Amino acid sequence: MAETMKTQKATLAGGCFWCLEAAFEQLTGVISVLPGYMGGQDPQPTYEAVCRGDTGHAEVVQIAFDPARIDFETLLTAFFTIHDPTTLNRQGHDAGTQYRSAIFFHDADQQAVAQAMIARLNGEEVWASPVVTEVTAATTFFVAEEYHHQYFRRNPYQGYCMAVVAPKALKLRMAFGDRIKAG
Repeated sequence: MAETMKTQKATLAGGCFWCLEAAFEQLTGVISVLPGYMGGQDPQPTYEAVCRGDTGHAEVVQIAFDPARIDFETLLTAFFTIHDPTTLNRQGHDAGTQYRSAIFFHDADQQAVAQAMIARLNGEEVWASPVVTEVTAATTFFVAEEYHHQYFRRNPYQGYCMAVVAPKALKLRMAFGDRIKAG
């Protein structure tokens, strides 16, 4: 009888979900990355409503991963490598609560790992300003509209993808070269 792979979920917000999806899907041990919305009050969020900033939701990615191949702490290390966790409600030119830095934990272990990592990063003064990433319990995950899925793969020459997404994906490849999927 074949052994079944146990997967875990990580849900992260760090600016545009196109950037996060393009970066995380490269990592060995990551099974899937879905763009979506979390953390707000709208029971049926749409991209347009989230972009207006009136739903309370953040653009997130929900990552399914194999903890035997990559752990939650490594995912968070990648997360803190590819975005600026010191800017409140903003990543570059993308501004608003929908672009906030957040870790939506799925259990007490994830919460503890996230809080310890943030404390360590702040203690080491990795950035000139303190980390403002919120750490909060995961709520309902709303999958983004289909046209957002694999956006960078399907639109690599689109202006935003060339200027913003590609550099973040490359930054992750450079920092995690030994953990990048083949091909």
